[in-house]
Amino acid sequence: MSQKIYVFDTTLRDGEQVPGCQLTTDEKVMIAKQLEKLGVDIIEAGFPISSPGDFKSVMEVSKAVTEPTVCALSRAVKGDIEAAAEALKFAKRPRIHTGIGASDIHIKHKFNSTREQIIEQAVSAVKHAKKFVEDVEFYAEDSGRANLEFLAKLTDEVIKAGATVVNLPDTTGYVLPNEMFERISYIMNNVPNIDKAIISMHNHNDLGLATANTIAGIQAGARQVEVTINGIGERAGNTSLEEIAMILKVHKLGYHTNIESTLLSPLSLLVSQTMRMPVQANKAIVGRNAFAHSSGIHQDGFLKHTENYEIMSPQEVGVDKSSIVLTARSGRHALKHRLEILGFKLEKPELDYIYNRFLDLADRIKEVNDKDLVILMKEAVSV
Repeated sequence: MSQKIYVFDTTLRDGEQVPGCQLTTDEKVMIAKQLEKLGVDIIEAGFPISSPGDFKSVMEVSKAVTEPTVCALSRAVKGDIEAAAEALKFAKRPRIHTGIGASDIHIKHKFNSTREQIIEQAVSAVKHAKKFVEDVEFYAEDSGRANLEFLAKLTDEVIKAGATVVNLPDTTGYVLPNEMFERISYIMNNVPNIDKAIISMHNHNDLGLATANTIAGIQAGARQVEVTINGIGERAGNTSLEEIAMILKVHKLGYHTNIESTLLSPLSLLVSQTMRMPVQANKAIVGRNAFAHSSGIHQDGFLKHTENYEIMSPQEVGVDKSSIVLTARSGRHALKHRLEILGFKLEKPELDYIYNRFLDLADRIKEVNDKDLVILMKEAVSV
């Protein structure tokens, strides 16, 4: 039987930290309801202490959804934790997500502290959060650059204090996938009480490795992934929800999620429009070119058998169909296919003639649509 991977969506918190992409409370509630339909297990709704607006958003999201756990972020500070608890008072399944830096860089240059003091503050924060909710997640910020022996000790201590989930984020997107596998494996094998908590992956994309590192973490033993729709987030973004969901679905690695994949593309569009942040055309899974074929060689292979060039169907992610884009790189097979759809059936000599005229047109206008083809055929008949 495949193992469950818990999907923790932070589109409304980390994703919303993109400059210029802030959401209103109503927008957050609207997206949260769609995330619930998508099947996410946990929705991180905001950072309540940061502003009255974020506090209100966490509270309203808590009222609006029933199935997912609603999570609120806090620092390892009593006031933060208490604000998070208050904002979550209407949540059916509340979680407080509290934590502190774990790398020596953060310990020295951010907190002016010591490893021993960090453990003391972390344990105190988890115990305080535990007074308000049963489900407490602890994040060890910048785990990717933390000393492994210290990270194992910190993980052990916060689990003893009551943490149900321990998040080991690659906050700066620094780690290589093989290193991530080794680091999570070390934690799984060197924390005595590791069976009492879930290890979570929260990876950033500064070097384009967030998705690869998250998969490596899963393979090493992590069972929660912290992701965003379209991979949005601080700096270069976070791990993309749609990429993780479809990697696990396509590869059948022995893991599963509750994600309803046919809702991925519609929700991607909703988030893009609401946050006023376009999705790049070649974005995996949800970019407008993800199921578009323009090379003649690819078009020919695709038309012969879709699996020649598609490892999943567009319908699986909520896209109606694949597209054949006619450009100067397209071949006769693609042109013939499109013309037949439009009702034009050509023998080889006629096709050769039309194809040459098509290439001249495509060189001039870059992409040839159905209207252009109809005009081209009418002009060819009148010649």
